[in-house]
Amino acid sequence: MNSRAVAVPKAFGANGESLTPLRRRTRVGMISLGCAKNLVDAEIMLGSVLQRGMEITSRPEDADVLVVNTCAFVDSAKEESIEAILEAHQQRGLNRRPDQKLIVSGCMSQRFAKELRQEMPEVDAFIGLDQVTQIGEIVERIITHQSHASHKSYATDDTDATNDEVDLAFADTRPTYVPNYDTPRFRLTPAHFAYAKIAEGCNHPCSFCVIPQMRGKHRSRSPESVLAEIRALVREGVREINLISQDITYYGMDLWPRKAGPCQPIDSTRGPTLAALLREVQQIEGEFWVRLLYTHPAHWSDELVETIAHCDKVARYVDIPLQHIDDSVLRRMRRETSRAHIENLINKLRAGIPGLALRTTFIVGFPGETDAEFTRLLDFIRCVRFERLGIFKYSQEGGSRAAKMPGQIPAKIKNARYRAAMSVQQQIAHEIACEKVGRELRLLVDQPHIARSQGDAPDVDARVVLSKAAPVGEFIWRTVTGSRGYDLLA
Repeated sequence: MNSRAVAVPKAFGANGESLTPLRRRTRVGMISLGCAKNLVDAEIMLGSVLQRGMEITSRPEDADVLVVNTCAFVDSAKEESIEAILEAHQQRGLNRRPDQKLIVSGCMSQRFAKELRQEMPEVDAFIGLDQVTQIGEIVERIITHQSHASHKSYATDDTDATNDEVDLAFADTRPTYVPNYDTPRFRLTPAHFAYAKIAEGCNHPCSFCVIPQMRGKHRSRSPESVLAEIRALVREGVREINLISQDITYYGMDLWPRKAGPCQPIDSTRGPTLAALLREVQQIEGEFWVRLLYTHPAHWSDELVETIAHCDKVARYVDIPLQHIDDSVLRRMRRETSRAHIENLINKLRAGIPGLALRTTFIVGFPGETDAEFTRLLDFIRCVRFERLGIFKYSQEGGSRAAKMPGQIPAKIKNARYRAAMSVQQQIAHEIACEKVGRELRLLVDQPHIARSQGDAPDVDARVVLSKAAPVGEFIWRTVTGSRGYDLLA
């Protein structure tokens, strides 16, 4: 997981004017954990803070209010979140800042509100996912009521609630919020790339996952909203825009006049779709590319494949988590796909989009996974030779269907299967890297000697190490001269 602390030298109001009141502004610090979708939530929270005339600090010890934006995707993420909260509380004691206020936000706060309020009285407020745009107001209320000792939860739209009302069980209500293009944001990414969250929530019934319970049903932003944000980012000089949601291939289908089924392929004749959105993005002037993250195999269609192939502003990169390939495991996972469907889709993608880099993830150690089922997964990885691949060890998530399934796999076996799968992929990655030696690639420069190709998403994929420095945030062309681990040399 990624952890980010943020800094800004001065605060600005909603219209960009400098704020210089006589009294010192409230300082807010942020520690953001988890995925890019969580990072966008953190950016929106900081936008709310700046809009209320407060100041952001990257030094937690200097903050009057510290926000820990948590993740609860798997056990390790929850453990990291809890450690971050306890560390923040401990540090305010060591730094002699007993008056510092501590707010917990994010998926763990949304999912475990009742439990956390009982187990972590040191936290001053827990906020839900629907409250990300209200954090500025919540901070003001906490600062105003510093004399109140009990910790609180802000989780409904009742803005008249006082700090003494601690029975707001917001985790009982699934969130409904979705950002808009004009939502104030303070970007935490480098100036040359950004994340655009085009939808929230998820409608898929995967048995291992609790994201729909945490983030609610799928809800898309309007195409006009997304395009307005992309145009604004391009005007700011952003070169890479990563389109994200829990499932971007379902984008727009919830806006159709007639309801789309759970396995509905993309079809722009029925209403807004990702394919239609990409065709509009292609018309935006400027030098940039967009990247597709988190697609679902059930919704791909020939239309989407053809659209990507004809849009040179769409990076030749597709992230498509498959989770497994054995049909029996896929059924137990409730993935709404089959081995035949997946193999046909991969063939269409590679035939239809020349130069495509495929990224996927698989889960090993799912309940009941036999040696034979795991072997079929390994054979599939060897056969398909994914350009980018990640392996997760199954995490038994309370509240999920899979958590109650018989045949839970011991940690020792999960660890062994993880190592075996990663060993296979490491060899494949090395061979693919060697095949690129001598080829000229278009690269986006992240640091003077570090760049990424179209096949490399930020933070999760490989890098290209440059022998000669290049200007940060610009596109360059370089010839690959070798490889080192997963990284290329150029």
